[in-house]
Amino acid sequence: MRYPWILFDADETLFHFDAFAGLQLMFSRQQYQFSADEYEYYQSINLPLWQQYQLGDISALQLQVNRFTPWAEKLGQTAGALNSAFMQAMADICTPLPGATELINALKGRAKLGIITNGFTELQQIRLQRTGFADVFDTLVISEQVGVAKPHIDIFNHAFSLMGHPPKQHILMVGDNPHADIQGGINAGIDTCWLNRHGAARPQGITPHHEVSSLEQLQQWLLG
Repeated sequence: MRYPWILFDADETLFHFDAFAGLQLMFSRQQYQFSADEYEYYQSINLPLWQQYQLGDISALQLQVNRFTPWAEKLGQTAGALNSAFMQAMADICTPLPGATELINALKGRAKLGIITNGFTELQQIRLQRTGFADVFDTLVISEQVGVAKPHIDIFNHAFSLMGHPPKQHILMVGDNPHADIQGGINAGIDTCWLNRHGAARPQGITPHHEVSSLEQLQQWLLG
């Protein structure tokens, strides 16, 4: 194996994350029809909150609550209750990305595997159970529990301590988000692999050590 330790991001690296489908399901359970226009409005609130969260300016709880405030008032619910319902809906529609199950099964027993995610606890645990991945990962680091998000070096240092501080050259970080996953791995002094499934241009100033366009390609490279 090229790397004794492989750390993965979760959303859009191992698992599909279709927020619009999750929101539609969640709101349909509230007898409310959630439109594409409302999804655009939701993202206009949600995406800046994620940026603030990744910069450490707001907490996970503030992000989760503030993004649902407009609908909480409409539906006579708390924003926290809507967020929990959204996490449940996302768990209900969750599926692994193409090649994810094959990759994890191929790596199992050959490398130690971990997850570092900026996603939320409520979703991660259920999702790992339902996809059969629960016992595969030696380390699961969730930003909400650590109190700091990728790309901050502290979340990686927390993972390294849980891993028993292996040599950094033995660790690879794999993720789809160049700003959180790749820059985070670079900040932490470990090799990085950008999963660029949609052929995006590299952001200026961020240079992953490796780049693949699919999990199948990643598997070939790691085990080749």
